Amino acid sequence: MDAKDSKEKIFIFDTTLRDGEQAAGSHLGSLEKLEIAKQLARLKIDVLEVGFPASSPEDFKAVQLISQEIDGPIICALSRAVKEDIDSCSKALAPAKNKRIHTGIGVSPIHMERKLKKSKDEVLRLAIEAVKHAKQYTKDVEFYAEDATRADPKFLCTVLQAVIEAGATVVNIPDTTGYAMPEIYGKLIALIKKQVPNIKKAIISVHCHNDLGLAVANSLAGLRNGARQIECTMNGIGERAGNAALEEIVMAILTQKDYFKASPKIQTKELYRTSHLVSHALGMAVPRNKAIVGSNAFAHSSGIHVDGILKDRLTYEIINPEEIGITQSRVILTARTGRHGLKHRLKELGYPPFSQERLEKVYERFLEIADRKAMIYDEDLVSIMESEIDTFPKTYSLEFLQIISGTDAVPTATVKIKKVENGKETLTLESALGDGPVDAAYKAIDKATGLEIKLTDYNIRALTSGGSAMGEVVVNVSQKGKKVFGHGGSTDVVEASALAYVNGINKLVNKTE
Repeated sequence: MDAKDSKEKIFIFDTTLRDGEQAAGSHLGSLEKLEIAKQLARLKIDVLEVGFPASSPEDFKAVQLISQEIDGPIICALSRAVKEDIDSCSKALAPAKNKRIHTGIGVSPIHMERKLKKSKDEVLRLAIEAVKHAKQYTKDVEFYAEDATRADPKFLCTVLQAVIEAGATVVNIPDTTGYAMPEIYGKLIALIKKQVPNIKKAIISVHCHNDLGLAVANSLAGLRNGARQIECTMNGIGERAGNAALEEIVMAILTQKDYFKASPKIQTKELYRTSHLVSHALGMAVPRNKAIVGSNAFAHSSGIHVDGILKDRLTYEIINPEEIGITQSRVILTARTGRHGLKHRLKELGYPPFSQERLEKVYERFLEIADRKAMIYDEDLVSIMESEIDTFPKTYSLEFLQIISGTDAVPTATVKIKKVENGKETLTLESALGDGPVDAAYKAIDKATGLEIKLTDYNIRALTSGGSAMGEVVVNVSQKGKKVFGHGGSTDVVEASALAYVNGINKLVNKTE
């Protein structure tokens, strides 16, 4: 990336697969990361930060796999200012056509004294050495000055000047704790631009956290004051209260082009699809009132608003829903729609072409739901499709479920579980009692699989309104220290719960150590 060519362009640096995945309780396997990376590439992201290779073999594998498979965006990996970390980044990124190593160190007094236990001189030396070491492997090196907003501005500028001299092409100014106010953060970026003598040789990047709900505002303030790269995540996911939300950043800039005088080159029609893919994969539902991608973002119920919208959308909508991939028309499908109609609607919803084999699987599930629900809405199709992105082997599947429950009955569940192992199929029928129908179903599944699974979280939501609405269940399950999310959808909430549990079990038994 050449700093000279960046005057009019804003670079979008997506860290969904690295910082975003650090959200409490979240985890993605390498194949799940690859699926999301493919979609982010369709979104035309400039830089994809896809992992921290030195943190685990699984993360190393994910970075390596994405480097092999994804073409287009710059593939970036994170490291500490440690040579072994940087070496690990280099090995994992080796297959990538365009690669970047992102290294750095804490520069605030509290980080240097309490966490690193090092002096300013030592931190400066380590920062320079890290950049020089990374520069041996790639021309594109980004340096992060962790906790920059609580650092001494003079020392921060000294560090930035030194790492640029050492070869850093991008300097990242993180508001690591979400501490800054927009005006103050903007002034910090302006100060860096003014006080660092060689700053024109690098791109200034902003990386803001949302602890005070200001991540997007701070990022935009940084942009106004000279930053040309924004680091963000889909749906604003991330550690603690999350990161700046990519979809909010992009649409704010595009809606206010004259104000920002630049624009990101993002395929915005992929935003809605990407948001729901990430939500499904990480088991983190998008709040209804979430800006841009929430289900209420373009919904109107107030009489005054509805009257205005019917006369002219611009009265109460500043963004056309079609710009982010929400189609204006609400097409309702039925069991009589057929494969062609289903495939056509999925294409309209933004799904890329897929194999006939996958279409058959989706169509089979579509018919199951359509027979019960009569009318299938777009939200139902999204749920059906997302359930088909799972790339791990399905060792177990739910073949039969029967529930007996009532006010005067002890909840009882009977399940038939199919197990496929080494090409052989076995069927196991088991029954169990429970505190409720879902608990009974889970105990019966445990007996049938012979596994001891711990349920740590359970969430259910309706995808559409009405008594026949599909219920989507997300569970968090664990076994021997391994934790995963499971997903399931059905018009029967107990069945959806059982499907989510089995989905989680499949992830656990196939999860790489």
